[in-house]
Amino acid sequence: MVLDRFLLTDKVAVVTGAGRGIGAAIARTFAEAGADVVIASRTKEQLDAVAKDVAAFGRRAVVIAADLDDTSTYPSLIDAAVKDLGRLDVVVNNVGGSAPRPLLDTSEGYFERAIHFNVTTAYALTKLAVPHLLETRGSVVNISSAMGRLRDRGFVAYGTAKGALTHMTRLLAADLAPRVRVNAIAVGSVATSALETVLTDEGIRNAMIDGTPLKMLGEPEDIALAALWLASPAGRFVTGKVFEVDGGIEAPNLALGLPDL
Repeated sequence: MVLDRFLLTDKVAVVTGAGRGIGAAIARTFAEAGADVVIASRTKEQLDAVAKDVAAFGRRAVVIAADLDDTSTYPSLIDAAVKDLGRLDVVVNNVGGSAPRPLLDTSEGYFERAIHFNVTTAYALTKLAVPHLLETRGSVVNISSAMGRLRDRGFVAYGTAKGALTHMTRLLAADLAPRVRVNAIAVGSVATSALETVLTDEGIRNAMIDGTPLKMLGEPEDIALAALWLASPAGRFVTGKVFEVDGGIEAPNLALGLPDL
């Protein structure tokens, strides 16, 4: 059946930032599609809740509570996949993020930390995974952002970092073809804890919805389904591409209102 090509039966995936939001949704979706998962983030209690959902689908989850800004923790993720679950087929680089900040308040250190957390982490984990992904002819899915191609005041650190992650996706795809596929999802406004202010302020929420062509905010599952397509055999003819799952926006849908300098 055609739908069988969207399955990940007995595959193994590593998902970072998997305690909540998009990462948790990806882990659950992959498990429902038949995969075992290594899930990592800072908060063990959140990971345990995701692992319980994974088990409900009859799949295994290895929980690793770690500060993923520290790339020295990454060998443990790869080891857990290979030694505890038997193989490694998919890496989802979801961890990342940086808060908006006015240009003159953005120090070199803040800028560099944004690059590290959003780009260097994805590079480091992918590189460690490559020997195993070559064996399984696996894939990498990077979670980027619409702000990697759009522009607005206050996003010089975050937007630059996501723009770099987006292009790194294309470059890694060239390096790893034909045996490993590398793609990215440029995420728009998704209803997660990262948008807590939006979710609790009806005026801001409505403004963002009105600024989105599809007149809605995304849900984590919208991104998880795109990740499933890219990671599964259904996406076997796709590499080096960045898919915009953002409700159709071509400009930021909520201005920060920063004044002229």
